[in-house]
Amino acid sequence: MNNIAKSHLFLLGLVLLTMLWSVVGVEDTYLTWILEAAPAIVGLLVLVFTYKKFRMPTYLYVVMAFHMAVLLVGAHYSYAKVPLGFWMEDWFGWTRNNYDKIGHLMQGVTPALVMIELLRRTTPIKTAGWTGFLSVCVAEAISALYEIIEWLASLSNPTDTEAFLGTQGYIWDTQTDMFMCLIGATISVLIYLNVKKFRKLET
Repeated sequence: MNNIAKSHLFLLGLVLLTMLWSVVGVEDTYLTWILEAAPAIVGLLVLVFTYKKFRMPTYLYVVMAFHMAVLLVGAHYSYAKVPLGFWMEDWFGWTRNNYDKIGHLMQGVTPALVMIELLRRTTPIKTAGWTGFLSVCVAEAISALYEIIEWLASLSNPTDTEAFLGTQGYIWDTQTDMFMCLIGATISVLIYLNVKKFRKLET
């Protein structure tokens, strides 16, 4: 096993340990935990089963591991009760726990970078402009789909899914969630494309 594979295995171990911590003594119900941790669990399974056939760059595994950690911390406490969010309230004078916005920022970052990799390796689309634009669009579409899932969950079980929604009485929660996703996707794509351009100039 080479050093790259070892680093990937190390990241997997960190995510599994975080998941184990997350599921023990959850703040809300286990239904809420399942709903909030599901994207991390599904994403991890997909990465494990596709690892040999479609291995991602190490930097992307680091980004995804961080994203999963953000989701699992949110699932453990339920997003409205994450301590970091309360600290941010004190630091910035906010009136709600905005930890969920970190999750939605990453909801833009991770899918956009994954999409760039997929486009680069499986399609004839190679131009930076189209690659970046389509990656941001896909990330935002995923965000919109997630908001629809939240809405359907609230319709099916309004009482038990209140913590899953995590609006905290904020009427613009859905819109700001999607806006944070857009910011995350746009920034990550711009950084990726500029780093790639800089590396080309060096060679």
